[in-house]
Amino acid sequence: MVAHPDESPGFLLWHVTLRWQREIVAALAPLDLTHVQFVLLATAWWMNSHGESPNQLSLARRAGTDVKMTSQVLRRLEDKGLLGREVDPADTRAKLLRTTDEGAELARRAIGVVEAADAAFFGATPDLSTLQALMRPLADRPLADP
Repeated sequence: MVAHPDESPGFLLWHVTLRWQREIVAALAPLDLTHVQFVLLATAWWMNSHGESPNQLSLARRAGTDVKMTSQVLRRLEDKGLLGREVDPADTRAKLLRTTDEGAELARRAIGVVEAADAAFFGATPDLSTLQALMRPLADRPLADP
């Protein structure tokens, strides 16, 4: 049993995550992107630039986001002219996602902004490679069904 909340890894992770999210939100605000919009736009751009044309489900899986929420955010990105959807010739019920030229440019800029925010936030971490090694197995675990 943990004697004090500050000794709980989950509680500490919660606080670090909140602080990090605030930094990312502030960094993305001048680009008129929410954090989730950034994650989905950047992931779609990355997949497109690596020869993939994801649909909503494959993008949500790659990004680790809820499929229904992903749909809502993708509509917003499409309304902003950052993302386009095309009917998948292999499955007419599915739409393939492609970043527009404007979306690709914004994704590249936003990635730079987020990387700078990450560097500033995690720069005080004495051994970042150890932190990454500790987090990777946790991040790669499959999510439990609700």
